[in-house]
Amino acid sequence: MEPIYWNVDPEITTLFGVFPLKYYGLLFVIGLLLSYRILKKIFISENISLKNLDTLANYIFIGTLVGARLGHCLFYDFEYFSQHPLEIFLPFKISSDGWTFTGFTGLASHGGAIGILIAITVFIKKTKLPFLWIMDKTAIVIPIGCAFIRFGNFMNSEIYGKPTNSNYGVIFMKDDLIARHPTQLYEAFSFLIIFVILWFINKKKIFSKQNGVVFGIFLMLMFSARFIIEFSKENQVAFEDSMSLNMGQILSIPFIIAGAILIIFKTKKIKVTPSKT
Repeated sequence: MEPIYWNVDPEITTLFGVFPLKYYGLLFVIGLLLSYRILKKIFISENISLKNLDTLANYIFIGTLVGARLGHCLFYDFEYFSQHPLEIFLPFKISSDGWTFTGFTGLASHGGAIGILIAITVFIKKTKLPFLWIMDKTAIVIPIGCAFIRFGNFMNSEIYGKPTNSNYGVIFMKDDLIARHPTQLYEAFSFLIIFVILWFINKKKIFSKQNGVVFGIFLMLMFSARFIIEFSKENQVAFEDSMSLNMGQILSIPFIIAGAILIIFKTKKIKVTPSKT
């Protein structure tokens, strides 16, 4: 079987002759909207008031975007962005020739995870809903958004894997003619499987009396998958070449440990159900 030759233009079209519409941004939005719809279905199925759902969605959206952007700039490319701080928050590349619209091309999933945690912490202070209950429910749908982001990475021919002689290698022709592991797809389909697992656990109410366990399972599964797949992935930045574990793996370890701690210490906790009014 021959490897797949991949040479898709990441830009779908240009809006108003200025703003590029890219697959990455489109898939990012689709993932968020689909996650919202499924979370809404979960709230309805459990007879939970929807009055706070839109606010929660807005908090998560902002937390994801800001956290993922800061995560990339601080963890992966601090040297550049420390010299170009405006480009952290502006979708433009600034040079002596002027401003070029690029969109936010650097987002880090670990930063996004931290951003979501902070956003939900701020949210619950206003709504008084149980933190771990909210985390359990949002954890179910987060893998969907992450999967669509990885599909976007695949369309961009970025974050790909190391060379492979296997029959399922992909040649990303925009970079080279080497068959590589399509690690974006490995992660995307792993995340979709994790969503199915978490959806099943919630539907069957397996841990319905232990707030935090589903969130703990989410942390362990998501970041264990990320840790393992990183072994097949090319390093994203040059300084990782001298590391035994790359930055993605190092940043995954605290999340895996946190997940294990939650599962161990919350399996016997009594569920606190939010108001259904």
